[in-house]
Amino acid sequence: MITIGLTGGIGMGKSAAADLIAKRGIPVIDTDLLARELVRPGQPALGEIAGAFGRELLDEEGQLKRGEVARIVFSDPAARQKLESILHPKIRRHWLEQISVWKGEGKAMAIVVIPLLFETDAQKELNTTVCIACSAETQHERLSARGWPDNQIQQRIAAQLPIQEKISRSDFVLWNEASLELLSEQIDLVFRALQVSN
Repeated sequence: MITIGLTGGIGMGKSAAADLIAKRGIPVIDTDLLARELVRPGQPALGEIAGAFGRELLDEEGQLKRGEVARIVFSDPAARQKLESILHPKIRRHWLEQISVWKGEGKAMAIVVIPLLFETDAQKELNTTVCIACSAETQHERLSARGWPDNQIQQRIAAQLPIQEKISRSDFVLWNEASLELLSEQIDLVFRALQVSN
């Protein structure tokens, strides 16, 4: 089975690419969604986060105040490192277990969406890497459209490797500046190249 790590800068189109890939019948696991599952009430990670950062980060129903956590960790690198030390090992264990299941089912290919792929050294667990990217101007427009102020956009971008470094370290690049149709064509080209090389 070919295992592919899909990464890219925030707002550059990882979710759009993952949706297009899933529509082709290729199994996809998104580590951002995994992270959300891991901090649900009753999950051990939620207790660890509350212990590390204080129970005031939980609302009346015991749910994590995600916006408040983001505000803390994206303005404090030490706090972000503490949160990542709780979540990243658990996230990795889950997606590795899922890949093992898909291998057992005889799947030919699987995608793991990992925003911090190189930052967490996850490429060592995968056969190949794909980076989705766009211009800084387009990235800023997309993040502004989410209602994020400039300082929040800068904090989120600064928390990841520069996109040029992600591009240079990836085996393939998808340039997501135009239509979904063009992105879909690029995805097909990557898959054809992978099937030829294997």
